[in-house]
Amino acid sequence: MKQLKLVLILLLVTFLGCNDEDMSQLETNIDYIEIAKSALYGNGEEGISQSNMVIRNETDWEKLKNQMDSYNDVTDNFNETDIDFDANILIAVFLEIKRNGYEVNIKKVTQTENIVSVSTTENAFMSSVICQPFCIIKIPKTEKNITFE
Repeated sequence: MKQLKLVLILLLVTFLGCNDEDMSQLETNIDYIEIAKSALYGNGEEGISQSNMVIRNETDWEKLKNQMDSYNDVTDNFNETDIDFDANILIAVFLEIKRNGYEVNIKKVTQTENIVSVSTTENAFMSSVICQPFCIIKIPKTEKNITFE
């Protein structure tokens, strides 16, 4: 009888231990709103290098918009420009300058206990225009580390 109790206790501890570990790595999707997806056409004149940006305040957002508009007025076509940074942050992905048509897409945004992960894809299409694709999204404010895949 003691052996049966011991086996049951060991099994219970084993299952509970596995569940706690699995819960800490549980990945959930984060809903996001696309602010803009387009390309810069200034052949690098905007001075924005290939980068992944996290924008957490109005000052940085205004600076980026001004930089993006330095060659062409691209922000006029944004879905939204007034961002509530008390409740949201922005994620901006800029590809390198491409000699053919390209676009960048945010495939998904997920989170675990400590990390927000942004997955992107690049798609090529037929074009002879030099461009620098970008995508900007809005997600709920978080202090978690943000990684890009």
